[in-house]
Amino acid sequence: MRHGFSQSTHQHAIISQMPAPVHFYMDDSGTRIPDRSPTPFDPKRPNHFALGGVLVLEEDEVKVRAAHTQLSDKWGLTYPLHSVDIRAGAKDFSWLRRGSADYDAFMRDMTRMLTTIPVTALACVMDRPGYDRRYRETYPRKMWHLCRTVFSIVVERAAKFSRDLGRPLRVFPEKSAKDDEGRIKRYYADLITQGLPFNTNTSSAYAPLCAQEFRDTLIELRFKAKTSPPMQVADLYLWPVAMHRYGRGGRPYEKFSEAGTLIETQLTLDQIASRGTKYSCFELVDQAQP
Repeated sequence: MRHGFSQSTHQHAIISQMPAPVHFYMDDSGTRIPDRSPTPFDPKRPNHFALGGVLVLEEDEVKVRAAHTQLSDKWGLTYPLHSVDIRAGAKDFSWLRRGSADYDAFMRDMTRMLTTIPVTALACVMDRPGYDRRYRETYPRKMWHLCRTVFSIVVERAAKFSRDLGRPLRVFPEKSAKDDEGRIKRYYADLITQGLPFNTNTSSAYAPLCAQEFRDTLIELRFKAKTSPPMQVADLYLWPVAMHRYGRGGRPYEKFSEAGTLIETQLTLDQIASRGTKYSCFELVDQAQP
């Protein structure tokens, strides 16, 4: 099937006649399953689930890979760029500690790579305590995996980006546990057959795509390992974007904004609510901020 996970020669021929697709490399951050008991809110500790990363035009992938190779070769890296290890100076990056001789130079080189490659950052970020507070009383035993909500929103916004360019979309989530990949496949199939799984009355303000529009846009779902250079770029973008709404995006987020690689910098103000990175259920966070 055209929207499935394998394609026949005939289907490949049809796709080859389309405009070059957009590739959405999508990483995850945080815990996707709601807690069995109420999730406590701690204003000092961000507690989120996010899916997102970077949108890359197919013809620009060679530039992304070349920039990644150049950085890796310069620093003698034979292992993936992994955001959590870079931030912590851990595992393969145990040599990269704040205050060390190499730290500032490496971070400058990595930031330069991330802000000069042709990518657009997009994500959906859910505050877990806020999600719990909003939905537990109404749906005590039927709370969705946060992944279903977040995946549906971020893929729809990636599809809108692609449709604006007159291009189809390939979705490349990071490889994960078999059960999690199975859920992602079901959510993807549901978008094509049923559209978004939300109340049409409450979501109408976001101009949601319908199932037919998803069928016209989505052409492939394929899981990618962390060894994929664009997937590493997605990982490095996702953390600052996710932390931004907690006031912790820091210098990386500022650099992305200055470089114009955040999707919001490419949208008008009235488009951001329905096409930009989505931060959902952040009421508790907002109330706690001075």
